[in-house]
This record gives sequence, C-alpha cells and structure tokens, in this order.
Amino acid sequence: MSDDAVNITPGMQHYIDKAAKYLAQRDDYIQNTVKKWKFDTIAVHGLYSVQDAIEDYQGAIIEPIFMSSSQAYRDSDEMAAALAYMIPTWCYSRIANPSTYYYEWALALLEGYGFDGETSCCSTSSGMAAIMTAVHPFLVHTGSDAFEPRNFVATAQCYGGTFQHFTMRLQHERNIEVRWVLDPTDLDEWASKIDKNTRFLYGELPSNPQQGFFDIQKVADLAHSHGLPLICDSTVATPALLRPISHGADIVVQSATKTLTSSGFGLCGAVIARKNLVSKHSDDALKADFALNVKYLTNRDNGPNLHPMQAIMTLNDMRTLRSKVDMMSRSTMAVAEFLQNHPKVESVQYLGLPDHPLHELASRYMWLVDAEHDAQYGKPVNRYGHLMSFCVKGGAGNTRDFFDGLQRIWRATDLGRIKSVATIPAISTHQQQGEEGRQLAGIPANMVRLCVGGEHPDDVKADLDQALNGIGKK
Repeated sequence: MSDDAVNITPGMQHYIDKAAKYLAQRDDYIQNTVKKWKFDTIAVHGLYSVQDAIEDYQGAIIEPIFMSSSQAYRDSDEMAAALAYMIPTWCYSRIANPSTYYYEWALALLEGYGFDGETSCCSTSSGMAAIMTAVHPFLVHTGSDAFEPRNFVATAQCYGGTFQHFTMRLQHERNIEVRWVLDPTDLDEWASKIDKNTRFLYGELPSNPQQGFFDIQKVADLAHSHGLPLICDSTVATPALLRPISHGADIVVQSATKTLTSSGFGLCGAVIARKNLVSKHSDDALKADFALNVKYLTNRDNGPNLHPMQAIMTLNDMRTLRSKVDMMSRSTMAVAEFLQNHPKVESVQYLGLPDHPLHELASRYMWLVDAEHDAQYGKPVNRYGHLMSFCVKGGAGNTRDFFDGLQRIWRATDLGRIKSVATIPAISTHQQQGEEGRQLAGIPANMVRLCVGGEHPDDVKADLDQALNGIGKK
C-alpha cells in the first residue's frame, strides 16, 4: 500500500507475521460469524466484539472514542512496518483512528449486506468530501494519456453541492467535462455520452430533491462493458432500503450527516467500495481495494479526515437504522398521500406513490432490509425513504408564503433529521447553480423539499395544512 518499496528487517517481519495472524482471525470472524448475522445485529455490533472490549478496552460495551492525534509504537521496527502500511495501524488521526475504523467496518458490512464479495470503507469529514474522494482518483492523468481530455457521465438530477462540484470545481477549474444525463431511465442517453476518454458513470438515487431514479443493474452493466466503474450516491435510501453494490455498482457515497446520522449532531461522510472494482484507467492496487487505497494514500495527503468523536456518534446513530428508516418512510407515505389531495398543492414527487412515473422501477430496488424475517411483516416490503418534494400552486410567491407559515416543521437546508425539515431548493441547496442549471436538474421555483422525521404523521400533516391554508392571508 505504500508509495515506495521498503527494506524489511527481521524485527519488522516479526510484526508483519503477528499482524497476518490477527488479520486472518478477523477475516474468519467476519466470514463465519458477522456475515451470518441479520442487518440489525450488524448495525448494533459491527466488528466490536466482547473479546475486543475485555482484552483491549477495560470492558467498555460501547466503542471507545480515541481522542488522540497519534499512535505510539513499541520500537523502530513496528513504526517502520506501520508507516509502510505492512501492519494494521492508525499512526496519525488525519489518516486513521480506532474510532473511525469501527465506523468504517460497520458501514462496509451494512452496504455489503447480501453481497457475495467483499467491501471496504473510507470515512470522510462530510458527504462532499466523500464525493471528492470517490471521483478524483479516476480523473488523474497517467503517463500514457497525459494530453488526453477527460470526461465523466452523471445524472443532472442530483444534490446542488454535487452539481456545483462537478460543474465548477471539475469542469470550469480543471477542464474535466461533465456530461449530464437528463433522463437517467434512458439507457441510450447514458450510452451516447460515453467515449474513450470517459472515466466513470455517476448517479444519485433517489435524487435530492426531485426523486430521480434509474435501473442500477443496467447502468452498471453498461459502465462495465466500457471498462468503467459506476458510482452511486445512496444517501437518501441508506443501506436499510437500497444497497447499490449488490446490483452491480462499484462505489457508494454516503453523506452520513443525513439519514445515517439522524440526530443532527455533526458532519460525516463515507465511501464504500467493492473490492476488485472495474476501471480501465486505474492501477491494480486502486482497483483491488479502492476504499483502503484512497484512505492510506490519496486522503492521507489531501486530509478530508473524520473526527473520532463524530465517527462514534454516527456509529451510534446507525444502530437503529432499519427501524428508524422504516418509521420515517411510513410517515412520509402518509404525508405524501395527504399532500396529493390538498387543493393548494400542484404536484407531489414521492417514489412511493403508485402514480409516480418511476414507482415501478423504484419498487424493484427499494426494499426494507430483512422485512421477511421481521415478526411485524414476515414478507418483503417496499419502502421509499423519508425525502419527498411537492410544488405549491401559485408560483414562487405562494411557496414562500407557505414556507414562512410553517410552525413545527423546521426551515433549514438539512435533511434526514429525526425532526421534520423543509426547504425551498431554488433559494437554498440549488441556488448557486443558477436558473439554467435548475432547469437542467428539474428544480422549479415553487418546489418544496420535505424530509419527514420521527414525529407522528398527523402532526406533520396538521402543520403543512395550516401553512398551506394560510397562503395569501398575511
């Protein structure tokens, strides 16, 4: 994993052999114990075992927060082996930390739940740091293509920060072309954007806030037929409802700030990748274990690290992920049905509604994990997440009147909170991409994004109703 070859001393070999034994035991524990657990058990325990707690951490039931900037070593041989990444290490918290490891291991297992292969994870300080971490390694020049143009293909229906990063930071500043797909359900449109200089395909689903969706398996097959990876942003669904790697995607990015961390206490991100991913533009080490490679090399140098306290807070929020997402999904469905019949509402965008044009496609992919093993359901159950959007009749002015009239729903740009939150994307999350960019992404001025939290849905509906009925009465 190191950049340069290292001469191995006998003392270093001792630590390497000791580490190999530890890694073999951990792999056996993962394959023969953890991977046999149900989703909820993995979410609760991850790779933190009773043995870890008793032998290393004085019996602490919850993973400790390692508030230390660096790791000490027994001698020069252990340090040399560690800094060459020949043994497990955390050396410096900009690169790694035991707390971030536990978070990464748990999320890699959850995103890889039901997947036959192996997955690994690299934590980041935010969702945008995760996107940067996921896409930038595929955009570097190699010796053979130093003067070749580079491009990538992405869904125009995406988070405003993603749109800005791709348009401004990559296309305008680095001359790397982003080729927007306007209808991600049209496989021919995807295919028409790909050429010999394309580096990857990127899609967000369900998209924020428009509820865009696409056929993951077909787009992954298309990407792989060209020797390209498919990267998916699955922030809204989380692995409780959708695990793109199981359907052919190579990499998943999570803004764990959102649904995974519903408490809203801080920022957090992650990149989860299948091992041995597809990429004709990358070296063998990067393809073999993308997440670990970028963690130890690219992100070591760029520094988009995650704080250990935030890692444990996020990990703790993830323990009840399935039940939390199920509850918020059911509430969102009830709210969407209410808004669909409200006289002040022009349209409702929610994949769970049977008349949504992408409902059938989304229903093939979005399932509450392990519902068939749940005493409450006992069969597979579709769930569509906590995010929806709707358009208010009467244009931007009425939309602002409604928005200003909310009393219990919070006006903020956040989403995925345990408290319901609303925003007007045209003046907030997607403001900076301009009118032309918003038209490209399908963001009208009268669209409201609503993320339904843990409140009783009747109380959410009541607040929406009074705000809608208050339009024009100021």
